[in-house]
Amino acid sequence: MTLQTILPLSAEALKSLSQQKNEPAWLAESRLNALELASRLELPKPEKTKIDKWYLSDYGTYQPATRVTSLQELPEAVRVLLKEEETANLLVQKDSGVVYSNLSDELKAQGVIFTDLETAAREHSDLVQAHLSSVVKNDEHQLSALNAALWTGGAFLYVPKNVEVAIPLQAVFLTENADATFAPRVLVIADVNSSVTYVDNYISTGDAERLHNGIVEVIAKPGAKVRYATVHQLGLNTTDMSYRRAVTENDASIEWIIGEMNDGNTVTDTSTVLKGNGSTSDAKIIAVGSGSQRLNYTTRAIHFGKDSTSQMTTRAVMREEANAIINGITKIEHGATRSNGEQAEKVLMLSPKARGDANPILLIDEDDVMAGHAASVGQVNPEQVHYLMSRGITRAQAERLIIYGFLAPVVSDIPLEQLQTRLQELVERKVGQ
Repeated sequence: MTLQTILPLSAEALKSLSQQKNEPAWLAESRLNALELASRLELPKPEKTKIDKWYLSDYGTYQPATRVTSLQELPEAVRVLLKEEETANLLVQKDSGVVYSNLSDELKAQGVIFTDLETAAREHSDLVQAHLSSVVKNDEHQLSALNAALWTGGAFLYVPKNVEVAIPLQAVFLTENADATFAPRVLVIADVNSSVTYVDNYISTGDAERLHNGIVEVIAKPGAKVRYATVHQLGLNTTDMSYRRAVTENDASIEWIIGEMNDGNTVTDTSTVLKGNGSTSDAKIIAVGSGSQRLNYTTRAIHFGKDSTSQMTTRAVMREEANAIINGITKIEHGATRSNGEQAEKVLMLSPKARGDANPILLIDEDDVMAGHAASVGQVNPEQVHYLMSRGITRAQAERLIIYGFLAPVVSDIPLEQLQTRLQELVERKVGQ
């Protein structure tokens, strides 16, 4: 069987595309190797979710992007997310490529690099080659291999040693043309004792079926602090397969802030490998499912370092016939003494046909540790609804208030005011449908 019959792109076409984009030889070779791997690997097998019949095979074709220089030239779907002053330290990808990229002179002077991953691979080749695919390996499953082979555009962020970036850097990933490849890859490297906040949004327009196969890799060097915030609001016919992973070295930290607001089928896996002693991970996830969505959210922390700490909090609301599998996995490896892993998953169902399955898992291979979990799944309390209605508000308004109260402990704990507002708006949109 030839590659052409089972993969979205032939080896010859991929090699030609790499030459067309003037990619370094190591990247072209890496892509070809990943494509060959994909021909032998199986699809991932998320817990209790069958994806073999999902829309996962059509990656479209690479279509070069046209660069723009101002906010006014960006698509309307992007402009509504941004204010005029937010065009600094911003990157925008439309379909197959980045169309806007801007970094302030102040950050450039400090040695910060923020550009698309394709440009970074050419201009900062040694840095990218040393870290790309070092966190999410190409051979993990077919989707990781295909992303490694076919990714386009993407984002690359590097913060030098001892540099503290006070202003969040932002990216927007937009898919408009369902015939264009949309497989961005994000690589964040925070060097020793640096700190940075990165925020991105994934959005789509149009009704045609399409696939987002995305990978995020974060490397937090010793003492580095990374805050990674992402909001996914892809449309009804967009299948979202997202794999995010961070590695934290000695005394480094990662804070994940995630809003899962898609309208289509979704699988996400957000993981932290606490490699270093004294490293920390804090993941906050809120999700709203509606319609007939099939959703699978996995959050995990794998402790290798001594005195490492992880916290995971997920709150999800399921409407109509939405079905969610929510997995929290804390793994403390042998030797990770005095580690502490805590997790909590809560699901609120608004309809008799909605389903939520919360699965907290603790895997402990060390004695001198602390670990705990909490999980709950339930319907809206009818007594709460009746009480609120007795105060003169409608049933729909009462349910909204209960939902906001349910999500508030996570949303209010988000340290970015702009992101708090954004998530509140998206929750309003989804529960008001």
